[in-house]
Amino acid sequence: MDKLIISPAPHIHGGDSIEKNMRGVIIAMMPALLVGFYFFGMGALIVTLVSVGSCVLFEYLIQRFLLKIKPTITDGSAIVTGVLLAMNLPSNIPVWMVMLGALFAIGVAKMSFGGLGNNPFNPALAGRVFLLISFPVAMTSWPEPAPLTTAYLDAQTGATALSSLKGGEVDIPRIMNLLIGKMGGSLGEVSAIAILLGLLYLLAKKIISWHIPVSILVTVALFTSILHLSNPEEFASPLLHLLGGGLLLGAVFMATDYATSPMNPRGMVVFGVGIGIITVVIREFGAYPEGVSFAILIMNAFTPLINNYIKPKRFG
Repeated sequence: MDKLIISPAPHIHGGDSIEKNMRGVIIAMMPALLVGFYFFGMGALIVTLVSVGSCVLFEYLIQRFLLKIKPTITDGSAIVTGVLLAMNLPSNIPVWMVMLGALFAIGVAKMSFGGLGNNPFNPALAGRVFLLISFPVAMTSWPEPAPLTTAYLDAQTGATALSSLKGGEVDIPRIMNLLIGKMGGSLGEVSAIAILLGLLYLLAKKIISWHIPVSILVTVALFTSILHLSNPEEFASPLLHLLGGGLLLGAVFMATDYATSPMNPRGMVVFGVGIGIITVVIREFGAYPEGVSFAILIMNAFTPLINNYIKPKRFG
């Protein structure tokens, strides 16, 4: 009689790896990043290169000389953090601020908790919020779109869609600008079409599931629709909330981070609904016109609790 051999999981290898998934995320971010390069020119390119280079360098130095472990910069996670951090920054922010944000993202939000997979908060968002709190003027001075310009620090600045149109209606040309990216904002958040292309790629490659981004967007749409219908003069339209600001960027690329989001579909939906509600509350009832970054970080803190109380049905 043959013996039943029991071994620990995993039993079947699905072919996924950290490197493969990180490459997929980078490919998915390319459309939005390229749109940012087009509309914000040399500044967007400089910010991105400095952010990625700094994240990779700081991760290597911390692992090599402080933690004294084998550097893992080849897994692509530091590159993803660098690109995401850049996409959340204005294209005219000084280089030294970008480097400081990268140091906080890698050194404090990631490596101090043990590195990839152990960090409770999204490193790129932590770096962005750190810069926003420390340098609010620089982080809210948004360059106006100037396709293929070489301007950097002297770029002309203006208001974002949320800050300039909060509480008002949006006309058709403005909607088209929100879709293609011809508006002020962080260099990676401006084009809704480009971000949605990235979402489709991530879903097609099964790098992420639909639960978190869809639950965030549906929650924001429902919540803002109720507010807008109750008082159109005071509350902005749902379309502006969905297409303006960093909602799409956060929902697609940052809320879906494996390490900082729940593990099962029901928990993901709860996570997404929480992000959507907090985002709308901050946007409509707070002094700050944007709230996605804070909402994601707040719900990151609840992820262990969600995983503990919302579990999949046990097999057997």
